[in-house]
Amino acid sequence: MNVKRWIVRREPNWQRLDTLLRQIEKKGLKSLQAQEIRELASLYRSTAADLARVQTQQIGNNLTQNIHLLTTRAYTQIYQGSRRQEWQAVLEFYRWGLPALIQQTYPYIAAATALFLMGSLFAWWYAWQDPTFMSLIVPEKLITTVRDEHKLWMGSIVGIEPLASTEIMINNLSVSFGAVAGGITAGIYTTYLIVFNGLSIGAVATLVGQNNLAYPFWAFVFPHGSLELPAIFFAGGAGFLLARAILFPGKYRRLQALKFYGSLAVQLIFGIVPMLIVAGTIEGFFSPNPAVPAPMKYLVGMGLFVSLVTYCRRQRSQLLRRK
Repeated sequence: MNVKRWIVRREPNWQRLDTLLRQIEKKGLKSLQAQEIRELASLYRSTAADLARVQTQQIGNNLTQNIHLLTTRAYTQIYQGSRRQEWQAVLEFYRWGLPALIQQTYPYIAAATALFLMGSLFAWWYAWQDPTFMSLIVPEKLITTVRDEHKLWMGSIVGIEPLASTEIMINNLSVSFGAVAGGITAGIYTTYLIVFNGLSIGAVATLVGQNNLAYPFWAFVFPHGSLELPAIFFAGGAGFLLARAILFPGKYRRLQALKFYGSLAVQLIFGIVPMLIVAGTIEGFFSPNPAVPAPMKYLVGMGLFVSLVTYCRRQRSQLLRRK
């Protein structure tokens, strides 16, 4: 290989790559046009091949170092820029994509919420009518603690907050993922989970109400429940989306419907997971903390719920007007 001739032929490409990189380093990747971005990628690949050649042929240390530096700069800008774009896409999703998705899938989320409330109200009403119903839903140990000892069970969390918080997160995530996956059963398992959780809350609420412990109980529930329960409703909505694809594919073929509604369900999961992590942290560290006054817990819970509702009502057009 004629080294000098090869260098003369390849040098314009290295200079052009250096020029593009300088522009990016000063003004960012967005300063390039689409054609220049394609050119950048092509020049990076060819320069990386040139680096391999000069290293194999051992063509001078200075040239090798210069091309190595050039390829390193190009690699950093191309792949870090790609990662930045990915993070920007994630931020955009949580900024306005998730609220828009919740508004789009609201009927399914509302159906899950209604089933939960129906289960809660039924358990509350029936537990007052038939005391034996309570034992079918609520563990006997919990009933004994409330009725016989006249105290709540949350104090057991104090002192083991990290472990308790982790267990709570895992449990909530498993329930939510079960509700989503239950859509594959045409929504039967999703309905069961939502209704059963409603029955449990209704029965426990009746138990603490009968023993004059409702105020501290709801002070415990409000802070984390303001996020945890909506997350479960979202999970139920995601499950019903899958059920819709199976039962009522509409204008789609069933496989196409599963892909379409399944993509919406997956996006809802991306919203559910952070909510449950935050809720689990609050339930493990804040909700059972005896040093925090009950009124403060109520305020925090209501504040979180109002913030969540406000967030879910956001629309991209409003954000653009603010910008």
